[in-house]
Amino acid sequence: MDSVFQLSNVPPASPETSASGPDRAAGHKNMLQLIQLRWIAVFGQITTIIVVIFGFDIHLPLPHMLEVLACLIAFNIGSHLRWHERPFVTNRELFLALLVDVATLTVQLYLSGGASNPFAFLYLLQVILSAVLLEAWSTWTIVGITSICFAGLSQFFVPLSLPPDPYDGLFSLYVEGMLICFLLIAALLAIFITRISRNRRVGDAQLAALRQRAAEEDHIVRMGLLASGAAHELGTPLATLSVILGDWRRMPEFASNPVLLEEIGEMQIQLQRCKTIVSGILLSAGEARGESSVKTTLHTFLGDLAEEFRATRPVVSFDYRNDIIQDMPVVFDSALKQMICNVLDNALEASPRWLSLTASREGGELRLVVDDTGPGFPTGMLGQLGKPYQSTKGKTGGGLGLFFVVNVARKLGGTVTAHNREEHGHIAGASVRLTLPLSAISLEPENPEESAGPSGKEQVKEDRQHAG
Repeated sequence: MDSVFQLSNVPPASPETSASGPDRAAGHKNMLQLIQLRWIAVFGQITTIIVVIFGFDIHLPLPHMLEVLACLIAFNIGSHLRWHERPFVTNRELFLALLVDVATLTVQLYLSGGASNPFAFLYLLQVILSAVLLEAWSTWTIVGITSICFAGLSQFFVPLSLPPDPYDGLFSLYVEGMLICFLLIAALLAIFITRISRNRRVGDAQLAALRQRAAEEDHIVRMGLLASGAAHELGTPLATLSVILGDWRRMPEFASNPVLLEEIGEMQIQLQRCKTIVSGILLSAGEARGESSVKTTLHTFLGDLAEEFRATRPVVSFDYRNDIIQDMPVVFDSALKQMICNVLDNALEASPRWLSLTASREGGELRLVVDDTGPGFPTGMLGQLGKPYQSTKGKTGGGLGLFFVVNVARKLGGTVTAHNREEHGHIAGASVRLTLPLSAISLEPENPEESAGPSGKEQVKEDRQHAG
């Protein structure tokens, strides 16, 4: 089986929502658990009423108890419809839902003997659930309310006409009621506390992922500042070298030597590549140097990129295949171009004799697949790809290439996946796939700057500058 890693797109979270988002999502799951528990309570109350009336021949105020059940059913249906649409639940909303459960239990106990009813200990279930689900102030409020209700039921209740109970011990009617109540509470707590704990663990995992992403984005900012500073410092010596090489080409000593002229030409090509990289770094950092976002088409951009890669890299065989049938206008800048070239450069280091780039369009997505015939990814590294300083090259500070590739793709709403290709049971190379939504790079039929108005023009320009 191929080893696969995938970093799925996660929407950016602001500092205000990063901490509360997982807790509110876990609260939604806990609210759904409460709704399920309430349905069990409805079924249990109906069963208990039937058993008490027909099994023990005890008279109950049936019409009033059914009215309470009808209200509880209506509330639960309304809760299900409400929380099916809303994905987040606050502590206050959970608190109010538990108050409704306490109120219905209190009314049913009032109609069936008050505190002498063995099912009065179901108050403990409400207290324990509040301790698990709610904040401290809400939990202590539930404790106070249930205590007052229990004390009130000892003074105010509808007495029941119970038959004589000649049995003692386990066969006593009251003891059997307490045993049933104990088993019910134990079973419900075992089931629902386990589920609620799982929801909390999921929320904690989401919060940890958000914190990790915030740390990675902070790392990107610091690396971007460092790269921008280095690019500024490199600008002057690169310009000086360009002038010197131009002078050398015109000197008689070099002009009469074809070998030296060829080497100077190669040096100028590589120097121009360095200047392009510097311009791209500054453009990605928001600097003025370098060309702005380029309005082009998919076929033109990918074709030019492939030709430039062949001309500037020492690759023996580079296969480029474009399977996109319908071309479309798009906007690309140097950051996105560098992202693709970064993947190609990594493949070239692993496989200098052959690599391929395949472009295709599936639905609303652009898919670029880079294959090579190198040794592939080590199994232990596939799960770490895309994280900083995770590299098999043994160089200090390595592993930043795919780290930036993954983050640029994620900013555009895309994904990066990789696996090892296998032939005849052996690893035949690595395969990396970039998936980008076309909506992030496509151009509208009409000029958005003209239709956006004066204030919208600046926003469109800013969006294009940050497209990569």
